[in-house]
Amino acid sequence: MSIPVEISFQKLLDALLDTEKLLHPSFLHRLSDLDQADLVALKKIWLRIPVWRRQALMEEIEELGGSDFLLSYNAVCKFAIQDDDPRVRELAVRILWDCEANDLVPVYLNMLESDSDSRVRAVVASALGKYVYLGEIEKLPTRILHQIEDKLITVVNSSDKTLVRRRALEALGYSRRDEISPLVEAAYYSGDDEWLVSALFAMGRSANEGWGPLVIVMLENDSPEIRCEAARTAGELEISNAVPRLVELLDDYDDEVRSSAIWSLSQTGGEGVKDVLELMWDETEDVEEVESIESALDNLAFTQGLQTFSRLDFPDDKESD
Repeated sequence: MSIPVEISFQKLLDALLDTEKLLHPSFLHRLSDLDQADLVALKKIWLRIPVWRRQALMEEIEELGGSDFLLSYNAVCKFAIQDDDPRVRELAVRILWDCEANDLVPVYLNMLESDSDSRVRAVVASALGKYVYLGEIEKLPTRILHQIEDKLITVVNSSDKTLVRRRALEALGYSRRDEISPLVEAAYYSGDDEWLVSALFAMGRSANEGWGPLVIVMLENDSPEIRCEAARTAGELEISNAVPRLVELLDDYDDEVRSSAIWSLSQTGGEGVKDVLELMWDETEDVEEVESIESALDNLAFTQGLQTFSRLDFPDDKESD
């Protein structure tokens, strides 16, 4: 068995600049976990790499990083978010999706306010949702959480592009600030399908079962996108009253709606849900749907285990020996 040869970083830099040749996958692995010296060297030649190749490089990194969780391109992306090209910046933020480093917060807040490209501002708004969640579970200083919330609220109420404002509202879904519920309600009742989808998305992040009646109504909506989001939200909030309608949606003509209903039933649980999913598994001939149902059945077993555990009545240990 041959031992992989370590690629020198200079060889990687030369390959990046040689636009006559395709970049070998081994070079992409070499970009993972860069040390400071290599990062400095990459920065020096970065803008000499043509824009189209920088874009292609980031796209390949995103795909590779999504399939191999041992790879980390955080170092590359933290400076690529300052690239002159908006597509490169957008991809860098997306690749940094799972990065929870606090030093990204001021960068993102600045980009949300001043980046010239609305697609970049939108993806940054979405990325900030993770930090709102971290703040709510007390893994982010309250001061920073409030800065993020204030900025996102400002964006929702601004005249920015609709997509940017919607993503800001979705990011605020995790927040327990008093101002958020009225914003979500306004989006829900706006009469605009896109805003309605964002409102449902935010509801799903809220852990607030009080949204249940509004969610259930939208399971009947004519729009597949709205039914899909309502189904997903019903599962996230574990709305037991939604189960009968979710079961009906297993026969929906839209693949995405059926998929959302399948998974949501695994989250809500309930009497007869396992039998319904198993029957669907027996009858479907769609390979992807079979896999979706199998994953849902696994999750349902976990969900029902938790529900059983929570119903157990543990007596107080007051008996004398």
